[in-house]
Amino acid sequence: MTRTTIKALALTTIAATALTLSGCSPANSSDGDTVTLWIRDYQRELVEPLAEAYNANNETQVEITLVPTPTFVQKLATAVAGGNPPDMASLDLVFTPYFSQAGAMVDITDRVEALPYADDLSPAHVAQAQFDDRVYGVPFTGDASVLFYNKTLFAEAGLDPEDPPSTHAEILEAATAIRVLGGSNYGFAFSGACGGCNIFSFTPLIWASDGRVLSDDGRDAELDSPEVTDALELYRDLWEADTMPSLVRTDNGPNAATAFLEGVVGMRGDGTSFLGTLAAEDQIDFGVAPLPGKDGGSASFAGGDNLSIMAGSENPDGAWDFLQWATDVEAQTILADQSVLPIRLDLLDSIYIPGDPRRQVFADALAVGQVPYSPVENEIFNDNNGVWATMISRAVFDGDIDAAQREAQVSAQSILDEVVYDDEELNR
Repeated sequence: MTRTTIKALALTTIAATALTLSGCSPANSSDGDTVTLWIRDYQRELVEPLAEAYNANNETQVEITLVPTPTFVQKLATAVAGGNPPDMASLDLVFTPYFSQAGAMVDITDRVEALPYADDLSPAHVAQAQFDDRVYGVPFTGDASVLFYNKTLFAEAGLDPEDPPSTHAEILEAATAIRVLGGSNYGFAFSGACGGCNIFSFTPLIWASDGRVLSDDGRDAELDSPEVTDALELYRDLWEADTMPSLVRTDNGPNAATAFLEGVVGMRGDGTSFLGTLAAEDQIDFGVAPLPGKDGGSASFAGGDNLSIMAGSENPDGAWDFLQWATDVEAQTILADQSVLPIRLDLLDSIYIPGDPRRQVFADALAVGQVPYSPVENEIFNDNNGVWATMISRAVFDGDIDAAQREAQVSAQSILDEVVYDDEELNR
């Protein structure tokens, strides 16, 4: 899938020109045997085993720098603009368009296309790494959003624990039945004050109904569409029917998960890390199912990271060697052993699904996963005080769905209109 949304993008925080890696090191490259990799601090236990395995068998050595998660994007942009970038960075895939269109990443198109398994890389990750017919990163770690449900509560409520909801109406029906059990039992929970959580678990309810939140070219918001209305109405109906605990209104991430872990919530949307947590604790009989559309179908948000070589890297060839290794069998197996969804579709049956049959749902979801493509995706969707989170909160908890959508559409389009196309510069 080719992205040619913006022909040139100049950010005030980044003033770097991307280099093309086609087999020869750039003039300022060193012949050093070390490459530097920046990761977010919470990824330490995940990525350090990879570096250790790579370093044990390669002359080039990877050195990891841990960067605090909240400041990662800003620090990386500053490092590139200041001419002192790391050789590589592991980025949440939603930020890849921002950096690639800013000229902050090395063009690795030829080498990615030459990989024998290029067509088996996660489609959504690859799409996020593309700009103007060129490729600026490789998929690194995978994730996918699905519906988790408590089989015990389903059975107690008279529901079939082997037949999870496959429409919006069935979600509401199941949640209502579980709430009838009384006490602290609730049917559904989500993190109502978390923008990123809801781009991950709420948007699939829209996509599965053939709706969109942005146009395919990323220029136009579609937050006032009927499909968005349908998804908001589902959550509003769940709230009005008292099937959600009150904590969801202010939860910015952890509390909805905790409630499910305590066995008092029937359903919630989440990803692979939650599967690992539930399986490790082994206290709840749970199932996973695709997130459905209003009348059926399913969709998923493809999460995880892309791995890119930064413009100004002193050792881009050494960095490419690690990038290639990171997408191959050894590295992806190490990740799968840590319950991380591999980004190679051709490896899922052999190194991922055997660890837990419930992983099949995640494997299927990754193959069709989606991500809104925009250099301002974070500003619109991830910000807990931004357009997306505000729309959901107002629609679900205040009940004014029409006004919430109208205002969100105007605000999102205003942000998108600040992106200037056709070889003009963007000054934000």
